[in-house]
Amino acid sequence: MTAEEICSKVGGSIAVDAPGVSASSVYVGDLLSDVMRHAGEKSVLVTIQNHLNTIAVATLVKSSVVVLCHSRSVPADMEEGAKREGVGIICTSLSQYEVAQRLSELPPSKR
Repeated sequence: MTAEEICSKVGGSIAVDAPGVSASSVYVGDLLSDVMRHAGEKSVLVTIQNHLNTIAVATLVKSSVVVLCHSRSVPADMEEGAKREGVGIICTSLSQYEVAQRLSELPPSKR
């Protein structure tokens, strides 16, 4: 699923575009150490964690898109890191649960 398709499904907006990225699974988590252990490659990371460490973890696990929930803003350092690492960021007003429901056609991410 492309970032544009994800964005459409979650009623969000693309905060950081990463042309050509796509995702084949979903992982929902706010505890980044848990994300590092369980999220898989080419996953959508659904979280409320809006800081640079989220991009570092997404890069480590090779997650291609981060969906920030509850209308969280994207700080400048997070935006710069995402651009540098090629990670897309989508912002939505939905909760993590609502995003997971809307992305349910993708399987859960497994490592």
